[in-house]
Amino acid sequence: MTDEQPTPAPDHAALSFGRNALAYDRGRPSYPAEAVAWLVGGDAQVVLELGAGTGKLTAELVAQGHAVHAVEPDAEMLALLEARVPGCSAKQASAEEIPAHDKSVDVVVCATSFHWFDHERALPEIARVLKPGGHVAVVWNERDERIPWVRRLGDVLGRHDLDNTSQAVLVRSELFGFVEEKSFTHWQDINRESIVDLAASRSNIASLADEAREAKLAEVLAFYDDYGRGMDGMQLPYRARCFKAVVVKDDDPPEPEEPVVSDGTDTDMLLIDFR
Repeated sequence: MTDEQPTPAPDHAALSFGRNALAYDRGRPSYPAEAVAWLVGGDAQVVLELGAGTGKLTAELVAQGHAVHAVEPDAEMLALLEARVPGCSAKQASAEEIPAHDKSVDVVVCATSFHWFDHERALPEIARVLKPGGHVAVVWNERDERIPWVRRLGDVLGRHDLDNTSQAVLVRSELFGFVEEKSFTHWQDINRESIVDLAASRSNIASLADEAREAKLAEVLAFYDDYGRGMDGMQLPYRARCFKAVVVKDDDPPEPEEPVVSDGTDTDMLLIDFR
């Protein structure tokens, strides 16, 4: 892409994360090690993480020994990532214009970010940077609302973050093969402060007007006072829902066609014998 090409205006809700980067970092859950291992699927891979946020997944990728290149469009989120994972290769960029060479990475991974992408632009970019046999992997942390009190919390917080249906674009895409899926259960320790951060970091709450946002945060605190356990806090159950699909690349040159010898019956041209 060139500098002259127009870039679509970013989604208003997506812009809410940067100004709430600290709340996001303090309040959002991380990702279980076994889920990260499944997403990457191998030892010492070259991994490109898109929409890396404050480095919740990045830190675990590095801890598992991968060469990680993190991309995050928001400067404030990226600054926290660099503080969390010092020395990690990190750039401010988007999934729609990936700063990487063709066929340069083994895995592209997206943690609770894939739904924000312009998929018509991002999927070809992801396919471009993947090596033959490489794959894209996406993960969302989903509250386990099979538990009644967690469902009550969802009534307060809202549920748009439970929608991971954007992974269906991978199923429909001709750029990627069969989509595998697996879920991993884990828990987040929550206290009276971090539950406010969890709520404040959500785009649907962060984008509210000041008075409405404060009212919603007060409602979250009232919920905690009913269901929390004081100094012990609460354990909020999650399922890390993971998806991955191998890129489809046609790198082999086409087989040369056999020369066609015409006997004249398949053409309107007049065949003349010059002998």
